[in-house]
Amino acid sequence: MKEVFRLFPMYFQFMQNEDSPYYQGQRAIMCSELKAKGLAGDAVLNAMNRIPRHLFLESSFHQHAYQDKAFPIAAGQTISHPSTVAWQSELLELRPGMKVLEIGTGSGYQAAVLCELGIKLFSIERQKALFDFSKKMLTALGYRAELKFGDGFKGMPVFAPFDRVIVTCGAPFVPKALLAQLIEGGIMIIPVGEGTQKMVKITKQADGSFVQKVLGDAAFVPMLKDRE
Repeated sequence: MKEVFRLFPMYFQFMQNEDSPYYQGQRAIMCSELKAKGLAGDAVLNAMNRIPRHLFLESSFHQHAYQDKAFPIAAGQTISHPSTVAWQSELLELRPGMKVLEIGTGSGYQAAVLCELGIKLFSIERQKALFDFSKKMLTALGYRAELKFGDGFKGMPVFAPFDRVIVTCGAPFVPKALLAQLIEGGIMIIPVGEGTQKMVKITKQADGSFVQKVLGDAAFVPMLKDRE
C-alpha cells in the first residue's frame, strides 16, 4: 500500500484518464442505494455522484470502489463506507459558503464531498503520507481547501470560528479546543468512544452551552494526538 503513496507521478498520471462510463454507472447505482436507505438528501448524493471514489483507492480495489465498504489506505487507516460519508455529510446541515473544519483528511474523499457541496473547507491530517496524498489528490481534481499537517485535537484556531466541525475518526472524548472553535449555532458531528463509538451531534447555544444528541452506533479508526 505504501508504494502507492511514494509513486505520486505514476498514480496521478492514471487520474488524468477519463472517468469511464463503467465507474459512472457504478457510482449512480451506489447513490441510488444510499438514497433508498434514507441516509442523505439529493444535495449530498449528487455531490457523491460527481466524485470518482475509485481514484482515492489503490488500483486493486477500483472494481469494488462503489460498494458500501471501507478499504485500507496508507498508514494503517481506512477510507470510510460511502454510507458513513453520506450520513455524516447530511448531519452537518450544510449551506454553500459555510466554513467547515474536518478532523482527519485521510484519503481526501470526504473532503472532496464537502467541497462539492460548496463550503469553505479546512482540514487536518496527522499522518504525513495521507496528508501528502490527499493534498495532491484534491488539487488534481480541482478542489480548493486549506489543508494542515498537524494535531486534530487542536483544530485550526487561526481560522476559527467555524460553522461546522466534522470528525472522521473515533474520539475518546470531545476535544474542548474543537468546541471552542464553533460559532454560535454551530454544529459538530463526531464519533465518540473507545472501542464502541456513538455518533454524536453537538450544537452550540446562544449562551455558549452545548446540546448533545446521540444518533447511533459508529465504527472509526481511533483519533490520535500529535503528528505521525
